[in-house]
Amino acid sequence: MHFQGFGLCLGLLFTSLNAEFMDDSVEVEDFSEHSEEIDVNEGEHSSEIKYKTPQPKGEVYFTETFDSGKLAGWVLSKAKKDDVDAEISIYDGRWEIEELKEHGVPGDRGLVLKSRAKHHAISAVLAKPFIFADKPLIVQYEVNFQDGIDCGGAYIKLLADTDDLILENFYDKTSYTIMFGPDKCGEDYKLHFIFRHKHPKTGVLEEKHAKPPDVDLKKFFTDRKTHLYTLVMNPDDTFEVLVDQIVVNKGSLLEDVAPPINPPREIDDPMDMKPEEWDERVKIPDPSAVKPEDWDENEPAQIEDVNVVKPDGWLDNEPKFIPDPQAVKPEDWNEDMDGEWEAPHIANPACRIGCGEWKPPMIDNPKYKGIWRPPMIDNPDYQGIWSPRKIPNPDYFEDVHPFLLTSFRAIGLELWSMTSDIYFDNFIICSEKEIADRWAADGWGLKIMVENANEPTVFKQLITAAEERPWLWIIYLATVGLPAALIASFCWPRKVKKKYVDAEYKKTDICKPQTKGALEQEVKEEKEKVALEKPADVEEEKKQSDSEVLEKEDEGEPEEKSEEEIEIIEGREEGNKSNKSGSEDEMKEADEGTGSGDGPTKSIRKRRVRKD
Repeated sequence: MHFQGFGLCLGLLFTSLNAEFMDDSVEVEDFSEHSEEIDVNEGEHSSEIKYKTPQPKGEVYFTETFDSGKLAGWVLSKAKKDDVDAEISIYDGRWEIEELKEHGVPGDRGLVLKSRAKHHAISAVLAKPFIFADKPLIVQYEVNFQDGIDCGGAYIKLLADTDDLILENFYDKTSYTIMFGPDKCGEDYKLHFIFRHKHPKTGVLEEKHAKPPDVDLKKFFTDRKTHLYTLVMNPDDTFEVLVDQIVVNKGSLLEDVAPPINPPREIDDPMDMKPEEWDERVKIPDPSAVKPEDWDENEPAQIEDVNVVKPDGWLDNEPKFIPDPQAVKPEDWNEDMDGEWEAPHIANPACRIGCGEWKPPMIDNPKYKGIWRPPMIDNPDYQGIWSPRKIPNPDYFEDVHPFLLTSFRAIGLELWSMTSDIYFDNFIICSEKEIADRWAADGWGLKIMVENANEPTVFKQLITAAEERPWLWIIYLATVGLPAALIASFCWPRKVKKKYVDAEYKKTDICKPQTKGALEQEVKEEKEKVALEKPADVEEEKKQSDSEVLEKEDEGEPEEKSEEEIEIIEGREEGNKSNKSGSEDEMKEADEGTGSGDGPTKSIRKRRVRKD
């Protein structure tokens, strides 16, 4: 059974290892199975891919893949930011079109922000303006923080369709309709969805911020993978925000934005003032309370402990620190430059008990009560918290359809970042989710398959982490060693101690109770054995004795032989209760005392007993 358990454990270990290798192979097979254009070479992490630039299928307002290697249609801003130093007010950040630094698809290029601590601004005109009416708005693009992100954004702006829109003058105050995308500074990770809503009475544009997502966004900024950001706005005044085609935020334009679309019907009257006699105090001091006569406010909070005495050996006149007598002024010490040299101070070795002025420790004063204050009681004149009266809001309006925003006709990136190499790719603006999904499958989906195929296994990730933090090896050894020791202790076959029987040990040495029939059978077998071993003369004596016995039986003496055998059996039973030598002596005496009367027969019986 131990060997079977050992074999079972080996089988489980083999199965687990095989499953791990199978998982790795499944990723590669799935990668090659879902892409007809990919050919992954065995034994290599890089993939030989036949990339094909995505082509939109359906009506679109804007698409850009950057695969041509040129910024055709894109305009670099020449504007300056207001209210900042002249050195950093210029949009002089550099843009390049490059492939991904890691796990890139050959031929697939993107727009890369290349400069650190600089302002970047670039924009492009849509094929046709998007007018908010009865069709949804789908905005989608890819972002990869190739070097992580310290502080910076990767959001886009959909620039409003206004008469004064000039792309060369695009800067932070250019009018926009929607701002969407990731942004991070410090430990604050955001995914913006901001739209500008026009007040129907005043004409002022107000920013409305969608509620923040309920999911942890940190991994999208730190894993250095390409992520797909999608915004969906529907004509029924609902919205969805997706990352990697998974909804991370959704809600209503009327209810899930701040500040709300519609203002309140009533507002506080700005002319209403709180009366001077208005009493908002809930509690007041009890005017009828009187300070007790024995209340002493002059008692200190702590006093000296009079029960403590100065320890013996306390040196009042010795300083706690003295100059180091072994210190020597450095040879290069220049008193004109360095000042007068003083030896460093060390603890006074004479202060074993204590030095300086001795003072007893302080304890809490039992007589201390502090400043007396009257107890608080309910205010009989309490009037509550005052608030101004409400009046109708003169700017009140009700917009039941906030989806009807200002149309836009350009897309732009106006960014500041402390980290370079932020990758953008595969922009699309359309009105059908199916078109955006097909576009994502041909572009972003290909990147994800390549990244998954080249993603290191868990074992490699653990090794990499341990190289950066060597103390993790201790945790690894403890994590792996403890289960291995437990498996070995339970599955390894245990050694069974064999019980060896002494060669000189005989069963006849043990006194076992036997039945009469068993003893008779044993006597019979011993007779046969003796008959085979005795010499020829004994055989003749036996024949003679047997003939005599037969004659005696014929003469009517069979009873005597039966008694002799019974006596022998009884002697054997008594012998089994004692040791071997005692048993033989008792049986010999029993045989000698048996009255058979035949010399030869008696002699034969003695030999038989001695043999026993």
